[in-house]
Amino acid sequence: MPSPGLDFTKLKTYPAGSRKSKVNFNAFARVCRKGGTFREYLESLPNILAVNELKAIVDALVAAHEQRKTVLWMFGAHVIKVGLSPLIIELIKRKVVTAIAMNGAGVIHDFELAFMGSTSEDVAAALADGSFGMAEETHRFINQAIREGAKKDWGLGQSVGAFIAKKRLPYKNLSLLATCHQLGVPATVHVAIGTDIIHQQSSADGAAIGQTSLADFRRLVGVVSTLGNGGVAGNIGSAVILPEVFLKAVSISRNLGHDVKNFTAFDFDMIRHYRPSENVLKRPTLLGGRAIHVTGHHELLVPLLVRAVIERL
Repeated sequence: MPSPGLDFTKLKTYPAGSRKSKVNFNAFARVCRKGGTFREYLESLPNILAVNELKAIVDALVAAHEQRKTVLWMFGAHVIKVGLSPLIIELIKRKVVTAIAMNGAGVIHDFELAFMGSTSEDVAAALADGSFGMAEETHRFINQAIREGAKKDWGLGQSVGAFIAKKRLPYKNLSLLATCHQLGVPATVHVAIGTDIIHQQSSADGAAIGQTSLADFRRLVGVVSTLGNGGVAGNIGSAVILPEVFLKAVSISRNLGHDVKNFTAFDFDMIRHYRPSENVLKRPTLLGGRAIHVTGHHELLVPLLVRAVIERL
């Protein structure tokens, strides 16, 4: 019951048509005809919320490509495990993505795909008898590559990429690291000791891993220092390692006098995490730029984004 003394007949109203509404039917989705083109499908999506954000990322990537600006894609290993390497490789070959960065687990899956065309063991089943992470060739070859790369003062990404290319592994065309090595594209790897299965083995050389990963961090700083005024930095599926690394790279770049602002930062992930939101999107763009967060599964979002970019090139 209304409170005593309140006369609801005196409420002030206004004509609905005079109000500014955020949703208009002109922005609604349209049914895409059977057999239509991808461009028709893209244009049939509703121009609302995440669709507009996705299109803004496409615009930023295309503009950066046309202006020859830096485009850095950072990602966790899950991006490789769900089969997206060929799409990222395509953007690298088209010079849309100009640098990549991954965590240590990414190297495992990148190598195994190049070596045998498959990856991702059943962790729960293998953990029961202690066989998890004990694949012989994975740890032997990767640790060998890291040790050899350290002697040449290479970064970890280049070390493994060069090894895959040199050994002519049967599926090396699936390797992001080998592709980047062959094309001269920066591919950096950022390791937390103990997080990757190759650290379980006696062949692991802590000094070599640390040396090559530090070299890659410094190389990443060089990439980040060129992001300003039109570049793009994307984080896809890394909740902790790469957002933390990226933030430090931004700080060092600015400390050394580089104008790292007015760039686009975007984050793709299945749920929104604190560090990507703060360390990739919010804090680095406070001086200028745009931060875009799109939530969803990588195996759906990345193919849609890549195809939309290719359509525009």
